[in-house]
Amino acid sequence: MDKNVQILVALVEDHPGVLHRISSLFSRRRFNIISLSIGQTERKGISRMTVVVDSSSTNVEQVTKQMYKIVNVLKVSNVTKDATVIRETALIKISATKSTRTEILQIVEIFRGKVVDVTLDSLIVEMSSKPDKINSFVDLVSSFGIKELVRTGATIMNRGKSGEVKVKKK
Repeated sequence: MDKNVQILVALVEDHPGVLHRISSLFSRRRFNIISLSIGQTERKGISRMTVVVDSSSTNVEQVTKQMYKIVNVLKVSNVTKDATVIRETALIKISATKSTRTEILQIVEIFRGKVVDVTLDSLIVEMSSKPDKINSFVDLVSSFGIKELVRTGATIMNRGKSGEVKVKKK
C-alpha cells in the first residue's frame, strides 16, 4: 500500500442510516475515501466497516475522533501498521479475440484469477487478492482493452489473536 494510505476499521451497530452518517462525516470534512467496504460480523447486529483514506489530505486522528461522535459507532481502529491480511475482489471485462484469448488466459492463470464469463469478444475475470496484485494484473491486461472494471474495495483483518478488533459483549 501507498505510504499516504491509512486503513481504519470501525465496528458499528447494524442500523439503517449508519453508512450514510459516516460517509456524510467524510464529505462534510472534505476527507477523501479511497475505498469503503462494509459487511456483517460474527456478532448479530454489528457490522464491520473498512475505510481506506488518503492521509496526505485527511487528518486520520480527527476522522477517528469524529467517527466516535456518531452514536452507532462502537469502535474505531487504525490498523495501517498492524500485521494484517488484506484482500480485494475485482471483476475485469477484457476484450478478447480468437488470437488474444489464449494469451489472456495464460496471464489469468499466472495471477490465479478465475474466468467467470466468456463471449465472442470478451471475457470476465474474477480476482481476489492484494490490491497491488490486482493493479499489476490490470496494468498487464490493459493492452488488450479493458471494457469494464469493478472493485469491492479493501477488506482487512488483523493477523493472530492479539490484533483482533472486537467490542465487549453487552
